[in-house]
Amino acid sequence: MYDIFLFFGFILQMLIGVPLYAALLMTSLLGLIGTGNLSLLRVIPQQFYGGMDGFTLMAMPFFILTGTLMNRSGLTDRLIDFSRLIVGSVRGGLGYVNVVGSVVFAGVNGSAAADASALGAILIPAMEKEGFPRAYAAGLTAGSSLIGPIIPPSIFMIIYASLTNTSIGGLFAAGVFPGLVLGLAFMVMNWYYSRKFNVPVSNIQEIRKAKWEILRRSILALIAPVIIMGGIVAGFVTPTESGALACLYCVIVGVFITRELTLKKLCLSLYETIRSTSAIFLIMGAASVVGWYLKYERVTQAFSSLIINSGLLAHSWLLMIVLSMIVFVIGMFMEEVAVLTLLTPIFTPLAIRAGINPFQFGVVMTLNVTMALITPPVGACNYIVAAIGKIPIGELFRKIWPFIIVTLIVQLIIITFPFLTTMIPEILGL
Repeated sequence: MYDIFLFFGFILQMLIGVPLYAALLMTSLLGLIGTGNLSLLRVIPQQFYGGMDGFTLMAMPFFILTGTLMNRSGLTDRLIDFSRLIVGSVRGGLGYVNVVGSVVFAGVNGSAAADASALGAILIPAMEKEGFPRAYAAGLTAGSSLIGPIIPPSIFMIIYASLTNTSIGGLFAAGVFPGLVLGLAFMVMNWYYSRKFNVPVSNIQEIRKAKWEILRRSILALIAPVIIMGGIVAGFVTPTESGALACLYCVIVGVFITRELTLKKLCLSLYETIRSTSAIFLIMGAASVVGWYLKYERVTQAFSSLIINSGLLAHSWLLMIVLSMIVFVIGMFMEEVAVLTLLTPIFTPLAIRAGINPFQFGVVMTLNVTMALITPPVGACNYIVAAIGKIPIGELFRKIWPFIIVTLIVQLIIITFPFLTTMIPEILGL
């Protein structure tokens, strides 16, 4: 009964606007006080710090900083021009550019929010001018931004790896095909809607005339993901070192080649990175405290026993479906980092006992949590593209469901066909 009171207390805090990390800490504090053993309060600072104290997490701020530096160095614009050159000359071309741009930009910073804000500001108005409804343009931007945390590098995969001691390089390699499948699914969706809205064929004559210049300029932007993934897969550098090298590369290019990265922009990039990283770490620390309390109260053990007694461990496909449904529902109401931090330590041991490949389950969990970024009412990317596209959030909530359904179909494909996640790690021996 007391745990139910805590749950509704947590929901109430969220409704009145208490920051998520503070709501999690307050809930765990009240829970520990409710045990009657006040000596347990020392667990709060221990677990809070321990939740943020992971070597693998050091890579996260470097990838975030790489993305912000690319935005302010003019490299993101070059990636968009490159995408327009590749897929922009067909009916609904800018919709394809939106997806391909997300795929390319995903290979740099691994953040859906960064993809949505960087690409949305340019492509939502352009897509509307081309003939797409503004709500569809915003929805496609939000949906395709989900590719960011799936194609490496991925911030969510780094968090997952830190919680499960899974190889980051292996997880990164496992995410390549699923990310491309998700991108292909959105391109098929754009093909359908381009004809439904009777969008004309894009006029990119100026882009084609300058194709060699665009290719030359794009090489600078495309080198960044090569530095990140090439070094990790080849084993030359750790993920943290590859992120640091990518940051250094973006600074050098931005200062000496594009000459768009001023001291002010560099400081703004550092400030934005510190804010984003701090928010993620605070939530992870607070969620770790709640996770410890749930273990102490044997809530996690009770859930594990329920799954074991149900016989789901003998049916790995069905187990992943059930766990995915749980994450999907919880993700509709809770911030994605908290969901990942809370549920990964509970779900991963069950997946291992069921014989599920750890890389496959890591990608499934990552996509599950990533989906929360566009599921109402919390989905952060919805609010980003609604603000950029000047669309009422209620209207976007109604229009976003086709993109959610497409993502769910891709999730089902990844669950059904494990080779999509295991092929590349096996080839590379990871």
